[in-house]
Amino acid sequence: MTFRSSWLLGLFFALAACGDADEQGGRGGTPTVVGGTVTQAEFVSEIEAVGTAFANEQTVITSPVTERIERIGFVDGAIVRRGAVIAQLSRGEESADLNSVEARAREANKQLERLTSLQERGFATNAAVDEQTALRDGARADANAIRSRISDRVIRAPFDGVLSLRTVSPGTVVTSGSPIATISDISSIKLDFTVPENFLTALEKGQVIEARSAAYPDQSFFGTINNINPLIDPLSRSLTVRAILPNQARKLRPGMLMSVRIVSDTRTGLAIPETALLAQGDQSFVFRVDKDGIARRTAIEVGLRSKGLVEVTSGIALGDRIVADGTVKVRDDAPVNAILPGEKVAKKGDKKTTKTAGGKAANGS
Repeated sequence: MTFRSSWLLGLFFALAACGDADEQGGRGGTPTVVGGTVTQAEFVSEIEAVGTAFANEQTVITSPVTERIERIGFVDGAIVRRGAVIAQLSRGEESADLNSVEARAREANKQLERLTSLQERGFATNAAVDEQTALRDGARADANAIRSRISDRVIRAPFDGVLSLRTVSPGTVVTSGSPIATISDISSIKLDFTVPENFLTALEKGQVIEARSAAYPDQSFFGTINNINPLIDPLSRSLTVRAILPNQARKLRPGMLMSVRIVSDTRTGLAIPETALLAQGDQSFVFRVDKDGIARRTAIEVGLRSKGLVEVTSGIALGDRIVADGTVKVRDDAPVNAILPGEKVAKKGDKKTTKTAGGKAANGS
């Protein structure tokens, strides 16, 4: 590169820098930033968590005895009522035993009736009648025991619910305790989620929650808090909360992962844009612009955040003028040209033009 080309290139960058400074700076090189005012906004205190869905009631239906399955009384995923027959096991031997014992009980009862008649006429002793009564009652007890064993071989639904996919077929020999099906009552869903212990005072029974699932991204499911675990996990310092979600349409299924949102408080407070906030360690600051155009770094206390705004609980007042954006160009106790939305940047040597409340232009030197 020749000396002339190097000189021309340096002149070009110098002119560009001057142009930028003239556009960004006000009078005397004062930095131009986006100004704003402290306003009021509504802030919502929310608790967010992730939970797991459980059936309202769920149990595994098992075989109480070792026996062969004669009949399956449901199809996969069937909705059944309480008492519906799920499966029937073989009971031929028990049925034969029952017939035999019932016949013995009937015969014993007839003998008792005859002895009672003879006793009334003085031809039978009390001991004979008592002995026959014991025989009859024993036969009836044996019949009831066999009926109970037969009942064990008819497996019924313990409550209304939806049955799972079956894993057995007619003719299969199942052992005692073998699973036949899982039944789930999903007319409502129990949603368990954990929250940090510092939210304990913000929760109460009956409080409304909003839940969402990845399966239905555009739909919210609303329920209420049913119970709060009185024990806090000493390791995670969190507690488990259980909510109940109505599920008449049966869209929600046990095992789903769901996000939870709880609105615990809504209030109106002072608000500034997030871009105006300066954070240093655990302290927060904002540049407040006084009536002379001097930026003063002011310590503030912040609260909630919502939609790009930060709640300010102390340090500034409603209507105070602040630096809303461009704080990196501002120095403490230095002049700043804070332009509010709607104002035009005044070029050097021109009069500053702003829009008044009536929409007319106002000129100032």
